[in-house]
Amino acid sequence: MAQRTIGQLQRRIVIGAGFCIVAFALVGLRLVHVTLMSGPVTAGFSDHVEIARADLTDRNGELLARDLPVKDLYARPHVFWDKEQAARELAAATGADQHRLDFGFKNAKHPYVLVARQLTPESQVKVMHLGLPGLEFEPSAKRFYPGARTSAQIVGITDPDNNGLSGLELGLEKQIHANAGGQLATSIDSRVQYILAHEAEAARQTFSAKAAGGVVMDVNSGEVLAMISTPDFDPNARRLTAGDSTRNMMAQDVYELGSVFKIFSFALAFEDHTIRDLDEVFPIGQGYKIGKYTIHEAEHMPATLLARDILAQSSNIGTAQIALRSGSTRQAAFLANLGLLKPVKSELPETARPLYPRSNWGTIETATIGFGQGISVSPLSFVAAAATVVNGGRRIQPTFVKQAPGTDNRGEQVLKPETSQAMRDLLRYVVTNGTGRKADIAGYDVGGKTGSAQVPGPGGRYIPHALRTSFYAVFPVRNPRYIVFVLLDQPHGTKETGGFALASYTAVPIVAKVISRIAPLLGVPNNAPDPVVLARSNS
Repeated sequence: MAQRTIGQLQRRIVIGAGFCIVAFALVGLRLVHVTLMSGPVTAGFSDHVEIARADLTDRNGELLARDLPVKDLYARPHVFWDKEQAARELAAATGADQHRLDFGFKNAKHPYVLVARQLTPESQVKVMHLGLPGLEFEPSAKRFYPGARTSAQIVGITDPDNNGLSGLELGLEKQIHANAGGQLATSIDSRVQYILAHEAEAARQTFSAKAAGGVVMDVNSGEVLAMISTPDFDPNARRLTAGDSTRNMMAQDVYELGSVFKIFSFALAFEDHTIRDLDEVFPIGQGYKIGKYTIHEAEHMPATLLARDILAQSSNIGTAQIALRSGSTRQAAFLANLGLLKPVKSELPETARPLYPRSNWGTIETATIGFGQGISVSPLSFVAAAATVVNGGRRIQPTFVKQAPGTDNRGEQVLKPETSQAMRDLLRYVVTNGTGRKADIAGYDVGGKTGSAQVPGPGGRYIPHALRTSFYAVFPVRNPRYIVFVLLDQPHGTKETGGFALASYTAVPIVAKVISRIAPLLGVPNNAPDPVVLARSNS
């Protein structure tokens, strides 16, 4: 009986010890899990990430930028059995730099080392399959751009901490944070943006140009509906590949724009009544001497030209004579009043300071600036000033934020209304009877001006046979609504153009295609007369 009691007691002791061992094992496993598999302890930590930035949308509600949930990956390298192998495997799974990880794991001064930021779900799965201990996924957010390359330079990008770095992401930073979790509508029309980008890039490829850019703007509200610059880049890739560029040539570069600048010489002449009759005859000849300098034409011109044909045929000599009638002081004041002698202001942070003769604006400078040489401005600055020329003569400031329908943001009167009317008539004449004929789209009443500018090279000399071609168009020119401007940097002639690379062969057709595609989308009616249908005779 005593032996049975002792045996029962021993069994109970063994069972109790077994339970203790199991309990201690469970506690130990839990400690290992907490110690090795958990990450940094953060007060109030949760898997929910507060959206820090508002969505950016186009004017029609189409998404341009949005925060998406992602994960940042941290590691506790002291728990790795083989730190070199861990660095190698994590680099392969996440795309992180292997040498950085290897160095960080071996020389960690803190318990945690950042492996990679903003991992996609696919990368997270790859990491999980490695089965490494001591890893922590921390909730974060990554900016996603549905438009990718199409609107890269204008929308811009954010840094890994989701702060704006460029474009509207930076320029509208305060508004984006103030509307966190909501939406902020820009002036961009994604349909117009895509069409402009498609046609400009196609032309860049066709004419083997170094770069191409364009702007579409409402002349009354100042809203920029589209702005493109190619080469471009993929804002979702977060790294540049060969041939990519983050530079917005429309806003942060300045160019001698050449003959499109002639519109300002004619507008000034109308303002000052130095041209009273567009049928006035000007001598052209083979060259125009000013002191030791001689001004030449880009193409062969007749011995004389009417004033209206000086702009229509883009005569340098004729425009120089018209500019000289106003003089340097008046020309400088006029261009300054149009805003061309200072950086243009808008929500876009990228901007550029114009280049012009600040201390020696003399006779030869007046003549050359008259036809677009010797002064360099950004294309966006030019478009804003050109809008003033045709919108009734009132100052306009570009904006990238959507305005209420029918908004008229025109400011002070800069030109007389009759000057603006005369310029609209003259720009229409350029398209019907001059270098802009390829933009004469039936029913859309287009007016415009071509530009074929020489390209400055090293030492201030122009590069032989190199051109920057552009075309500025307004439609409908009788009651202006939109400007389309396109620039090609150093295009080359093709077999189809007979080897010519002038604006009338390269830039004008692009704008014509753009207008014909966007006008119906923007509700601009086509007023082309109905075709005449001849009744068939029964005889």
